[in-house]
Amino acid sequence: MPLHFAALIPIDSLFSTQGIMVMLLGAYALAMWLFLTSAPKVYTVMVSDLAIAKAFYEGLLELAVADVPLHYYYNYEQTLGTAGWDSFSMAANPQIPPENRYSAQDGLWYQLKKNTQLHIIGGASFGSNNRQRHVCFDHDCLEQIFLRVQSRRLRYKVRSRKPLNFLVKDYDERVIELTEVKN
Repeated sequence: MPLHFAALIPIDSLFSTQGIMVMLLGAYALAMWLFLTSAPKVYTVMVSDLAIAKAFYEGLLELAVADVPLHYYYNYEQTLGTAGWDSFSMAANPQIPPENRYSAQDGLWYQLKKNTQLHIIGGASFGSNNRQRHVCFDHDCLEQIFLRVQSRRLRYKVRSRKPLNFLVKDYDERVIELTEVKN
């Protein structure tokens, strides 16, 4: 007598409460894995002037404007109990009223590489001689921007390799200082 595949699966335990819960947890784990592996990596750069930064990243560096990643729409910080509290903005500028602080959707979004985005936010202080200052906490991000500056044959001057710090002149002869900050 041939053995049927259906005889190997205990149907009654598969559709029990425990079996359904195991299947739901498995489906949830698969959905989360798919979501997290498809989410783009996001680098953040803090700038002293968003309008000048827009001209720099879109005009000089020719970065494509990107959509805000899905996980930023749902403001995942709220699930951690930090709704309405932005420690990054508060530490840098405690005198800014809460309604003027940046949320995750604010700022500028650019496609840096295939699955890598650049999030530009305000809040950096001006550099010496009133230079436009762009501050980044990630060396890889600043390295990608530096490679883009070199490939566009823009005038630049490297001030330091570790931490990375370089100057770029824009079309209006403004000096933009891009600096890596170690935390």
